[in-house]
Amino acid sequence: MNFPLFLAKRITTKSNRTFSKLIVRVAIAGIMLGLTIMILAIAVLRGFKSEVIEKQRGFSGDIVLFQFDLNPAYDNTPLSLSDSTKEKLITVPSVRAIQPFATKPGIIKANDEIEGVVLKGIDASYNQEFISSILSEGRSIDFSDPDNVNSQILISNYLANRLNLKLGDDFLMYFIQEPLRKRKFTIVGIFNQGAEEIDKTFVIGNLGLIQRLNNWGADTVGGYEVMLNSFNSLNESKVQIDEVLPLEIRSLSIVEYYPEVFQWLDLLDVNTEVILFLMVLVAVINMISALLIIILERTQMIGILKTLGFSNGGIRRVFLYNATYLIGYGLLLGNLMGLGFCFIQSQTKFIKLDPASYYVDHVPISIGLSDIIFLNLGTLVVCVLVLLIPSGLVSRISPIKAIGFK
Repeated sequence: MNFPLFLAKRITTKSNRTFSKLIVRVAIAGIMLGLTIMILAIAVLRGFKSEVIEKQRGFSGDIVLFQFDLNPAYDNTPLSLSDSTKEKLITVPSVRAIQPFATKPGIIKANDEIEGVVLKGIDASYNQEFISSILSEGRSIDFSDPDNVNSQILISNYLANRLNLKLGDDFLMYFIQEPLRKRKFTIVGIFNQGAEEIDKTFVIGNLGLIQRLNNWGADTVGGYEVMLNSFNSLNESKVQIDEVLPLEIRSLSIVEYYPEVFQWLDLLDVNTEVILFLMVLVAVINMISALLIIILERTQMIGILKTLGFSNGGIRRVFLYNATYLIGYGLLLGNLMGLGFCFIQSQTKFIKLDPASYYVDHVPISIGLSDIIFLNLGTLVVCVLVLLIPSGLVSRISPIKAIGFK
């Protein structure tokens, strides 16, 4: 029979001491709230990073290939990859697709308003699944309609509001070149990507139009977007792709393409680490306080056990078992509260955000089983290890003085 465990259960479930019960409840509440906040911090961080990264990946790909140019601009230097280079790129294990595109600056004139934008041209081979997912109205570009494909355009909700345009409206776009050219477009879709610098800058149209405006051939484009199977392989894949590319072509990962976005995400990592540290510290302080009070209230019991020949180590185990039970109870309640809140937010999205500041319109939630296990085991192990210090008070208690203690 494990006598220290038996005695710990009796102390935990049969105690009638009001003051220690209050302290124990406070300690359990501290652990519960601490774990709840840690779960929410991890879930929100994972959600934000996943949501923002997927938005950037969906619009620009994981790695962008350009013609090497010391003066990069939205008006691309023409690029044409050979079939052999494309085949080598496709053989890179993590590469899922290679999509051609081109960009060209222009000026939209509509309803007596003028707005500078960048036309992003795509073709029929471009995967429009992400574009369809961010459409708030209308449809994506229909490449099966060759007579009208050049006039189809997608604009952001931001630009539609600024220019007083709606689905189905026509407008003129001017392209500053020699000679000046203008084209008439019809809005077939309105999108909301969520990142202000993209929504206020880009419109989406046909790649073939940009090729004609620039007098390019059918195989000449402004660049290629390389889509990977997993974002986690980004750095390794970029190295492998660079080995395949000719010297005159450079590659930019999405992290290099949108540095300010990923710097912001790195700051979120630091904030989350600070929150986790503070919450574990609060839980540890609560449990140390509770254990010290429990030991002091059980001073007479400790004296009697020592008189009967019970070792200091055995008595320490009694209080450590007791503390572990309380920590486990607090962790259980914390999991229920934290995961419950995550489930409600993921289903209802009732906490809204300003997309202009946070790239998303609600607080995104994403947490895995490994995160939950890590938080629970980490909190339990840290608390129990730290509690070895106050439990050492048992060895300093004199049996004679303890029996007479009131």
